[in-house]
Amino acid sequence: MPLITDGLPENLEHIHIMGICGTAMGSVAGMLKDAGYRITGSDTGAYPPMSDYLEGLGISIMEGFKASNLDSQPDLVIVGNVIRAVYEEAQAVVERDLPYCSMPYLLGELFLKKARSIVVAGTHGKTTTTSLAIGALAHTGYDPGYLVGGVLLGLDRSARAGAGKIFVIEGDEYDTAFFDKQPKFVHYQPTTAILTSVEFDHADIYRDLDHVKENFRRLPTLLPPDGCIVARWDHEHVRDVIGEPECEIRTYGPGQSWEGRIVSVNPDEGTMTFEVTHDGRVFGNFTSIMVGEHNLWNQVAVVAALDREGLSAEEIATGLAKFQGIKRRQEVRGVVANIAVIDDFAHHPTAVRLTLEALKLRFGGRRLWAIFEPRSNTSRRNVFQQEYARAFDAADEVVIPSPKNVERIPEAERFDSRALVGALLDRGLEAHQIDEVDEIAAVISANAMPYDVIAVLSNGSFDGLHDKILERLRLRFDAQQPDVSNDGSNEMPTRSA
Repeated sequence: MPLITDGLPENLEHIHIMGICGTAMGSVAGMLKDAGYRITGSDTGAYPPMSDYLEGLGISIMEGFKASNLDSQPDLVIVGNVIRAVYEEAQAVVERDLPYCSMPYLLGELFLKKARSIVVAGTHGKTTTTSLAIGALAHTGYDPGYLVGGVLLGLDRSARAGAGKIFVIEGDEYDTAFFDKQPKFVHYQPTTAILTSVEFDHADIYRDLDHVKENFRRLPTLLPPDGCIVARWDHEHVRDVIGEPECEIRTYGPGQSWEGRIVSVNPDEGTMTFEVTHDGRVFGNFTSIMVGEHNLWNQVAVVAALDREGLSAEEIATGLAKFQGIKRRQEVRGVVANIAVIDDFAHHPTAVRLTLEALKLRFGGRRLWAIFEPRSNTSRRNVFQQEYARAFDAADEVVIPSPKNVERIPEAERFDSRALVGALLDRGLEAHQIDEVDEIAAVISANAMPYDVIAVLSNGSFDGLHDKILERLRLRFDAQQPDVSNDGSNEMPTRSA
């Protein structure tokens, strides 16, 4: 059977997932297991937490992408977007005439067709906005189905089938599979969509901003005439890609139909209160642990979307107040001597800037360190070399290592950490290039002082830098109590590029 494009096979029992250890793929595997399907999967180098999660579900992981993984003749093979056509297992799927499709297609056919689907799309804020919508629904008894590319604190899964009528899903613009180069959100059949932003990103698959916009223009065409798109209307590129769809448009942002303002921030509790207005009238007052201007607008979008789905302002307020946060989104990994170590996924220059501004607000202006790892396919290139120079203004100390694994990137196109440090110094910031993770941990832990905030920004593990900093801080302050002064053995490098 060729690639499935017109409905799933009948009498579906055994589903095999290639690339099962990806965050989304593993989460979907759990959903399918809950739904009663027999699940097998393959991947390379499986490691916790996903390997532990799958093991806990009773799903064994076959190591490597070998043809023998398919000897059990599964009823359907799900091909992850990390899989390349040259892999032995991918070739065997075709040679053995096994039915196969992508994960987004499966979700659309199996879960989203029978639900009211809220799809959250945009260059920035997808995971946070999706998580806020999920949390607001889950904490008010709506039992939504959901899939999000992050781990929600207080909920035990990143994906669930749910028993309610609403399914909330993060609408990734990354391509679907090697045989389907459309954005994943094309398969998600929205009845309500949120579009947070449109900027250039994913330089490995998009040529330029126009190419990005070309793909986002598909989003409004997916909505039925009685659907609704909630759009950040003060953003020019958002207005451009939305155009004039047949469905309702709910605009949000400064000066739009749905507006918001921060009323106050409590740095001791790490919360903010904010007011949302609709057409100039107060819709409701809310409290949230998601602090900052960009999180204000993420939550205004959620309020507008959930109001469209029939929730009252009181229900939304209850849900947002109970929301516990998201791993790797301003996540406090530990506190030693009142020094907070923060983990955040930010890597695009806009996300870096907004995250640092939010942390400065959340922690009441305390001294802020920013340690940024240029690790993503885009940040390892010099596409945003100039933009990064303006992204760290809210920080007091900046540390940036050189990017790794750049061999396949032409030298003229590589991100230059040394040049960025020089640009930051020219802007009057304290900036330092330190390449080795152990040295970064040693220098920061020796120079941090009580009440500092240390933000580690990376879309990867950063070789465990968070834990290394915390471990060294514990050793330093346990040894020096009550004297917490720096002995000078790991002073910051001189201010040179």
